[in-house]
Amino acid sequence: MDLLRATLTEIKAQSSRSNFDVHYAMKANVSPSVLKCIMEAGLGADCVSGGEVQAALDAGIPSSKVVFAGVGKADWEINLGLENDIFCFNVESIPELEVINELAIAKGKTAQVALRINPNVSAHTHHYITTGLNENKFGINMSELEKVTDLVLTLSNIKLIGIHFHIGSQITDMSSFQALSVRINELQELFENRNINLSVINVGGGLGINYEHPNHFPIPDFEAYFKVFREHLELRPGQTLHFELGRAVVAQCGSLISRVLYVKEGTSKKFAILDAGFTELIRPALYQAYHRIENLSSNLPDEVYDVVGPICESSDSFAKDYSMNATKRGDIIALRSAGAYGEIMASQYNLRKLPKAYTSDELK
Repeated sequence: MDLLRATLTEIKAQSSRSNFDVHYAMKANVSPSVLKCIMEAGLGADCVSGGEVQAALDAGIPSSKVVFAGVGKADWEINLGLENDIFCFNVESIPELEVINELAIAKGKTAQVALRINPNVSAHTHHYITTGLNENKFGINMSELEKVTDLVLTLSNIKLIGIHFHIGSQITDMSSFQALSVRINELQELFENRNINLSVINVGGGLGINYEHPNHFPIPDFEAYFKVFREHLELRPGQTLHFELGRAVVAQCGSLISRVLYVKEGTSKKFAILDAGFTELIRPALYQAYHRIENLSSNLPDEVYDVVGPICESSDSFAKDYSMNATKRGDIIALRSAGAYGEIMASQYNLRKLPKAYTSDELK
């Protein structure tokens, strides 16, 4: 929790020098303790479900700081946002616009919206977490933008306040954000030529972390991140620039703690079989993501293992040919940088119990 507070302090320090507004991406981690800390730091919430909207409100985050994205918003989720007068719906299609307008009319509300646009900018990351290309399911393609804009202006209970982008996750190449800024500058001119004034530009999130060296780089380079947008994105007078950071806020703050059940000698390799599997941390199985693995019980010389879980699937593997301190049954293993997309994506496959989460504040 001390690292989370230090991370939030750095985010505020680097973003406060400009007209920047930071929302926390709820999908990364919704632990009540984490949300309370984030609320106290003054961040808003970026939500992608009605459940996340409700969790943000329950944590005390003002509805005026809640944005709601997602390609498939159900009617009840939209109504929840309307009833609580959330700041903005990030809209991803014409049908969604029409439904939000219908539901807003029924409630006598006006929905503030930002159009989520696919800038067709590569995030240079894994294809499972790339979200801003034309072939992705998310957002409105550039070729459709004029048609969508024409429609927005005819909808009685829709107020267009901005444009929204999210090109992907775990981005460490700042040139991707520079390319996004250039594309946004071009789009700003398009809207201005149609006499549409936008008050909000939302560039999403996506800033990556250093999974290999969490101890040496516990806090991402927020200075460089915000500097890219400060130098390359041309805000108009009165505009605010919004960000939706998730992984970069919480990932390094958490670890998955597991125990070695068995060390199995294979024909040509050793398997360290843990009591945790992809039911607790799915990222390695889902898209071959790397997490640093540490044996907290051993100071012996390194040996090489396939580190695997107990799930009845061959994909239940955390790392292959991984070098760590010599390991035996009962050793305690830490899988680092699991504060984001760890607990929140846990499942009960194989009827396994969900793991319990603890914070350092509870241990003081």
